[in-house]
Amino acid sequence: MRRKVLKTALLSVGALGLLSLPAKAQQVIRIDGSSTVYPITEGVAEDFQKAKRGAVKVTVGISGTGGGFKKFCRGETDISNASRPILKREMDECRANGIQYIELPVAYDGLAVVVNPRNIWATCMTVEQLREIWRPESQGKKFTWKQLDPNWPDTEIKLCGAGSDSGTFDYFTEAIVGKAKSSRGDYLASEDDNVLVQFAQRERGALCYFGLAYVEENKGRVKAIQIRNPKTGQCVAPTYETVQKGQYQPLSRPLFIYVNAKAVQEKPEVREFVDFYLKNAGRIAKQVGYIALPDRAYKLAEERFNKRVLGTVFGGEPEVGLTIDELLKREARQ
Repeated sequence: MRRKVLKTALLSVGALGLLSLPAKAQQVIRIDGSSTVYPITEGVAEDFQKAKRGAVKVTVGISGTGGGFKKFCRGETDISNASRPILKREMDECRANGIQYIELPVAYDGLAVVVNPRNIWATCMTVEQLREIWRPESQGKKFTWKQLDPNWPDTEIKLCGAGSDSGTFDYFTEAIVGKAKSSRGDYLASEDDNVLVQFAQRERGALCYFGLAYVEENKGRVKAIQIRNPKTGQCVAPTYETVQKGQYQPLSRPLFIYVNAKAVQEKPEVREFVDFYLKNAGRIAKQVGYIALPDRAYKLAEERFNKRVLGTVFGGEPEVGLTIDELLKREARQ
């Protein structure tokens, strides 16, 4: 009887000991940055977490490309979503903090100039018209559609667009105004494209800009207009085909993720996630409304990642109108 009691007691103690053992900590991958790249990365993250059966948690924030790089260059995130290449001041900040990175293109996107569906007059706009409205010198000045074209109504233009921490803001101002971050500030600004969609849907005189993917996602609620290509003179609508063929200019751009090199070295889950990302980015980009890169581009990105090629193929300066073919040539040279 005593032996039986002792045996039971020992089993109970053993069980308590097992219960008191610390559970294996969940691995966490921290990502932040571009709201444009967010749907792709979020889609990849969901599939990856399912594949890992809860062993890895992936958090994806939306603080804009610039806001994301601030966190990334302070070492607060493992991966940064970016809708433009890293800029020189961000490169300098990363270098000052000892942050090295691997630059990986993941998809292609077009920026759409968007109006309210009730706007039946504006079908095509020029870069010059957009520049006149958005340049810093137009701060405080109210425009009507008639001022842009005498055939258009005398309806006041209501502006909305990306916030100043957004890569979309940087790219649009560089492409339209001629200098990144050079813009009037008196407009509805947000890093959340859904806020901009709601504004464009509500305001009859709305003139906004945001990623093509959000236009496709909200067909009927907003209307994208054609932009006159400065080189060909043709009015071109923002579509997946015109972006992929390099016809929709100057508002087409590659999208990126930047991966912290130290995180790749020290965190196996980050390596696995990036491998998974590059193998699935094309499929998921299409699912969420973006333009997948050619298979060759993803193979080059995989090689770049496997060889741990550090840095950027860009010079730290804003660039506009980069076609997929031109991007591939740069990647191939690395």
